Amino acid sequence: MAERDGSRMHERWARLRFSIIGALLAAPPAKGALRPALQQLAAREWRHPSTGAPVRFSVSTLERWLYRARNERHDPVGVLRRKRRGDAGAQASMTQALRQALLEQYSAHKSWSAQLHRDNLVALAETRPELRPVPSYTTVRRFLAASGLTRRRATTARQTEGALASAARLEAREVRGFEAEYVNGLWHWDCHHGSRKVLTPRGEWRTPILFGVLDDHSRLACHLQWYLAESAANIAHGLSQAMQKRGLPRAAISDNGSAMTAAEISEGLARLGILHQTTLPYSPYQNGKQEVLWGSVEGRLMAMLEGIDDLTLGRLNEATQAWVEQDYNRKRHSEIDDTPLARFLAGPAVTRPCPDAAALRLAFTRTERRTLRKSDVTTVIEGRRFEVPSRYRHLSLLEVRFAAWDLTQVHLVDPHTGTVLCRLFPQDKAANASGLRRGVQPITAEPVTPPPRRGIGPLLERMIDRQVATGLPPAYLPKDEGDDA
Repeated sequence: MAERDGSRMHERWARLRFSIIGALLAAPPAKGALRPALQQLAAREWRHPSTGAPVRFSVSTLERWLYRARNERHDPVGVLRRKRRGDAGAQASMTQALRQALLEQYSAHKSWSAQLHRDNLVALAETRPELRPVPSYTTVRRFLAASGLTRRRATTARQTEGALASAARLEAREVRGFEAEYVNGLWHWDCHHGSRKVLTPRGEWRTPILFGVLDDHSRLACHLQWYLAESAANIAHGLSQAMQKRGLPRAAISDNGSAMTAAEISEGLARLGILHQTTLPYSPYQNGKQEVLWGSVEGRLMAMLEGIDDLTLGRLNEATQAWVEQDYNRKRHSEIDDTPLARFLAGPAVTRPCPDAAALRLAFTRTERRTLRKSDVTTVIEGRRFEVPSRYRHLSLLEVRFAAWDLTQVHLVDPHTGTVLCRLFPQDKAANASGLRRGVQPITAEPVTPPPRRGIGPLLERMIDRQVATGLPPAYLPKDEGDDA
């Protein structure tokens, strides 16, 4: 776990040390029993935090850790961290001449390993005395890493680190087929690059992208639609139509594409109560049901469109809707031994009713915080300034909800409940130039009370009454104002 959480070396050491002596802090031994307890811990083997090899610690070391953590009240784990060297990262052995030579060498040979760079520095130093002595391989490697000079290899997509890790995981783990127990219990959705280009109104040939949603239990194609780009706006558009046709699902699975995991999509699914899960990187087999659908699209639908030379996006979508509803959803599926439509209608189902189009549009938005400019009660969203109603002029931070592709629908929401307070509109400077201004709206709906009566303070008034009640004569001699004339 320590290797996978990405923590730094000294933090892993601190956690290991605290895990060893933590039991002695939670249940301090009785008087005279501390030494035997430390000896028992010293006899045990522990996993080295970096190598994973078995390691033991002496009684004196464990005792030092214990006292250090026990005397620290606020951060007992932090005091157990390894101390950073004073010269860490300085690399004093890397002179300016060495740095310049290594940078030039890397610029010419980015595919070389750190060891090969170091070996060539040794050979270069034989003719250039200013490069001597050549530092160790570890120093060269650290300098390259600190400077961001990583090794770059000309490899194919299937030979990347992620692809190799995925292949190793596939070999070490079983692949099992699965199926959701209920209709609309799980949806698959993905994008597929078409094999045919379409002719756009601008006279361009573009490769369309098919967005598709598939119900896992019934294999029903909930919605298919072709777009010219794989964007979050198109994903939200396609998902909204699938939900309006088939109802709301309980969970959905997709790949890790930027459009699939955009903030508008993730937050929208969460607001609709849909659990969004993603496949592992470089693991398309996890969404294999969707790949089977793409095979049917290319093998049947696109094959029947071969005779059309001027295929347009509109005509392609029209043919796709007819094919999916009249052929795919009504054709017997070998895996389920039934038609997708019949199995979808037979259930059992966990379908929920879908809200209207306006609610779906509001759902697929992102929530961000913005500061309010007090001078004119405005805020900036995506580089544009929006006006905020004056009744919210007392707020310092605003929570707004919007979709990056549609700034006509920007809403101010309550940060505590998520309730939409009002809609925000862009600032119209031309209209503001007319000089007409609305009255300032009250911040609260409570009626405005008249200002209190001005006069002498209550405390002083009570003092005067008490002084009069004593019956004593005035403690001063009055004087007519006219005597000073």
